[in-house]
Amino acid sequence: MRLKLTIVAFVALAAMASGCGKKTAPVPIPQPPPPAANNIPPPAPPPLTQPPRTVTEDLPVPAQPIADDAIGNKPLDDLNRESPLKPAFFPLDGDDLDDVAKVVVSSNADLLRKYGTWVVTIEGHCDERGTAEYNLGLGERRALAVKTYLVSLGISPDRLRTVSYGKEFPFDPGHSEDSWSKNRRAQFVITSK
Repeated sequence: MRLKLTIVAFVALAAMASGCGKKTAPVPIPQPPPPAANNIPPPAPPPLTQPPRTVTEDLPVPAQPIADDAIGNKPLDDLNRESPLKPAFFPLDGDDLDDVAKVVVSSNADLLRKYGTWVVTIEGHCDERGTAEYNLGLGERRALAVKTYLVSLGISPDRLRTVSYGKEFPFDPGHSEDSWSKNRRAQFVITSK
């Protein structure tokens, strides 16, 4: 039993000796340096292993009228009277652009690209057959078909207006198929330049 008491006493003394030891001051944690003053430039970035790639994108540049341009310098009334923009013609009761009409509209798109400030109104027209309501709707579909095709060719929709006149303003006042074929059209009017 004495041995047990000696061991217990020894353990107790060892515990007391370790618990009552001298306490050491805590070690301070290093703080990051304060941010650099405004007049000191930041460190240079590490060098690149490859030079940066330059991506070039072709942005459309609006065409400017040429100073001695015979078309671009004309007043609006003269431009519309002489009409550099040609009408696109449609078949009876049709509002789809056929191949011939697409060629005409493509040619007009080239002019609209050249004169990038022009704003045009596309007028939809019909022949005299059919009711006024039917022809107004058909004229509107014709004008919208031309506008849609011009937009697909890269002309901004902001430069294009549409209106339908139905059968109210025939190009040819005759009452034959020849006259009617001239009246089924989408006509271009330059409204500002």
